[in-house]
Amino acid sequence: MSRIAPCLWFDGNAEEAVGFYVSLMPDSRVDRVMRAPTDYPGGQAGGVVAIDFTIGGDPFVALNGGPHYSFTPAVSFFVACEDQAEVDRLWSALSDGGTPMQCGWITDRFGVTWQIVPKALGAMIADPDAARAARVFEAMMPMVKLDLAALERAHRGADAA
Repeated sequence: MSRIAPCLWFDGNAEEAVGFYVSLMPDSRVDRVMRAPTDYPGGQAGGVVAIDFTIGGDPFVALNGGPHYSFTPAVSFFVACEDQAEVDRLWSALSDGGTPMQCGWITDRFGVTWQIVPKALGAMIADPDAARAARVFEAMMPMVKLDLAALERAHRGADAA
């Protein structure tokens, strides 16, 4: 296990959420399931307490902590996608029961917020040509799911269609 890993607090559905998350990307898996050795205030002996898992090579922990806390978009997971096909695939999976938001953000059916972003966007927004960067940023702002081709057109400029 990595020295630092985000721990996600679930209300009894950690196993379902982890199963979904590890299905999304290559190099994802359940690494360890920890079950309660005895009954406890939030559950019974044998119930899943925590799960160590990996998504896209990065470590996470899921905790069945109960109803005390819920997720907010103040913490989200940024996924740098190689191409539009990956954006589309992840967007489709996460939007099933989820809530799409502006600029490539989506809250999944478990309440976890993700940013599904084409990897090329960062370079376009950081372009030293301020006009090109501004066009990309302005094109991105009204988008919900990000459209890489439209962002690239904005980066090239209207006359380079």
